[in-house]
Amino acid sequence: MNKKVVLQDLGRKDYKETWDYQEQLFQETLNLKIRNRREEANLETPNHFLFVEHPHVFTLGKSGDLSNLLVDEKQLEEKGAKFYKINRGGDITYHGPGQIVGYPILDLDNFFTDIHKYLRLLEEMVILTLSEYGLKAQRSDGETGVWLDVGTPFARKICALGVRASRWVTMHGFAFNVNSDLGYFDLMIPCGIKDKAVTSLNVELGKQEIDIEEVKQKLLRHFEVLFEAELIKQKTSV
Repeated sequence: MNKKVVLQDLGRKDYKETWDYQEQLFQETLNLKIRNRREEANLETPNHFLFVEHPHVFTLGKSGDLSNLLVDEKQLEEKGAKFYKINRGGDITYHGPGQIVGYPILDLDNFFTDIHKYLRLLEEMVILTLSEYGLKAQRSDGETGVWLDVGTPFARKICALGVRASRWVTMHGFAFNVNSDLGYFDLMIPCGIKDKAVTSLNVELGKQEIDIEEVKQKLLRHFEVLFEAELIKQKTSV
C-alpha cells in the first residue's frame, strides 16, 4: 500500500485545463489497476493532491439541476465567468479567486475502501483547520460539506465537496472559501440548497485578507494525519 501522495500547487489555472490534467492522472492510475488485475503485475499505484485557484467558473455535477444557475450565458460573460457540466457528484458550485480548491486523486486501495469515510475525512481536514482560527465548524446532516452554525437560521457553508470515484480511484474534491468574493454565489443556488447562506474565512474573521498559503499548510498537515499519508512536494510542470 503506497501512502505517499505527490503534492502539486498549480497556482491559478483554467478550470478545463485542470480538469483535463485530473483526468490524465486519474486514467493513468486506473490503467495501472486494470493491468495489475489482468496480469497480476503488482505495480504500485500513485496518489496525487492538486491545489489550484480557478478564474471565475460555475460547474454542475451529474445529478445537478441547470435551473440552479440563475444567470444566462450573456450574464456569465459580463461577470467574466465560465460554466461547465462535469462528471462529479453533487449539484452546482462556484470556483474563483481567493478560494482553495483541492483535488486529491487517490487510489483508496492504498488507504481504505470507503467513499463515505473518504468524504468525512476531507470534511474533518477543513473542520480541524477552521478550529485553528477559532471557528467551530460542523457537518450538516444530509448535506455534504463544512458549515458554521448548523441547526440555526444563520447556517452557512464555507467549504463544498464533490467527488468522482471509479475502482476506488478518486478525482475532483473540495472548494474552501478563504478570501472569496461572495457576490458570485448570488448567481446560483449553491449545491441546489435554497435558503442557506455561504461564507468565507476572511468574512468570519473580520479581515480583509487571510494568508492563503498558511491555510494550505494547515490543511496539508491535517490531511497527512487523517490519511496516514506522506506528502511529497513536486514542482508543477503543467
